[in-house]
Amino acid sequence: MKRLIEYKRAILLLFFIVSGCASGPGKETLANIDQYFADDEFAAVAVQVTPDKLFNLPPKEINHLRQDFERNRMARDFTPSHKWLADYINADEGGFKYRDNLTKPPMDTFNARAGNCLSLVLLSASLADTLGVDVEFQEVEVPPVWDKAGDFYLVNGHINLRLIPKEKTDTYFVEKNAIQIDFLPERVMRGYAKRRIGRTTVMAMFYNNVAAESLVEGRYDQAYAYLKQSLMLKADFIPALNTLGILYRYKGLDDKAETLYKLALSQDSEDMIALFNYSVLLASQDRLEEWAEVHKTLELVRIRNPYYYYDMAQQAYSEHEYQTALTWYKRAVEKADYRHEFYFGLSRAYWATGDERRAKLNMQKALSLSVDEYNQRRYQAKLQAMQSH
Repeated sequence: MKRLIEYKRAILLLFFIVSGCASGPGKETLANIDQYFADDEFAAVAVQVTPDKLFNLPPKEINHLRQDFERNRMARDFTPSHKWLADYINADEGGFKYRDNLTKPPMDTFNARAGNCLSLVLLSASLADTLGVDVEFQEVEVPPVWDKAGDFYLVNGHINLRLIPKEKTDTYFVEKNAIQIDFLPERVMRGYAKRRIGRTTVMAMFYNNVAAESLVEGRYDQAYAYLKQSLMLKADFIPALNTLGILYRYKGLDDKAETLYKLALSQDSEDMIALFNYSVLLASQDRLEEWAEVHKTLELVRIRNPYYYYDMAQQAYSEHEYQTALTWYKRAVEKADYRHEFYFGLSRAYWATGDERRAKLNMQKALSLSVDEYNQRRYQAKLQAMQSH
């Protein structure tokens, strides 16, 4: 799952998986989603990967996969198709690298050997379809992982799938258990609740993700095209309703944005992102009484956001209030102890207070958590400078 929240003007939901679509008896049926589109406000952009092609692989790759599998079938130590495919993908042992900023169709993920959890799910399902292996898609209720991209906050969740062995009258499987495909080992996932979701929801996630990534990059027409596709697949998909509302706000269509937020809330009156979006719009229009109705609930969202504490720490550091900065950085780490920039901030603040030992330890932690080469080089250089000091 990946939610993206803009902290300056509005709030956008960037979602890998749907979370919390439960609603009460008053849930509105979205029978005619077309009425909420605004085609006249956007240039027409073609969706590069249409739904009927989303799980397709090129014939050449399909042939290679089938040839490899046929060799397995001819071997004396024949492996059942779902297990063979799991070994072929080998995601949790480095067969594919995790790259959170990539939401790609299956062939791109296959070629790059990298992608996010949704990209891996799409690829794995495409490979499974080729071999006739059944799959189950799962939303995994992991704690939200916060990130930041430009003016946006991102909240990442998780999705994976299971490969299901097929029953055949002429085949006896000694091991019939389904196999989970994930970047993370299955033992790590055991403690989290899972919910089965349908293929249509997964497809809606893909188009919403690509739309949100396009919006972050300022490609509004493309974002609109992909959001339409997401909602035409699943009209009640709250993440896409939220994202379209944000896009309308960026285009100055506040009335349409409000309609979308209310529509999302008609599906789930407690959806925090929709409430947050709506509150920002209300505040921008000085509709303070309405804003106050949702603000109490939204305070809970704010204090759960580790970047709230991080931004406070950054401000204190810039004002040379290093002890205060340390306090805020530590609170950010308490909320999200997996973010390298929080430890980098701690390192700088400790160095500024003269605590060189803790400064080095936190720089080492920042280095160990960083996954991109730029930050790894930067942190390594700073750590070497500290050690030679």
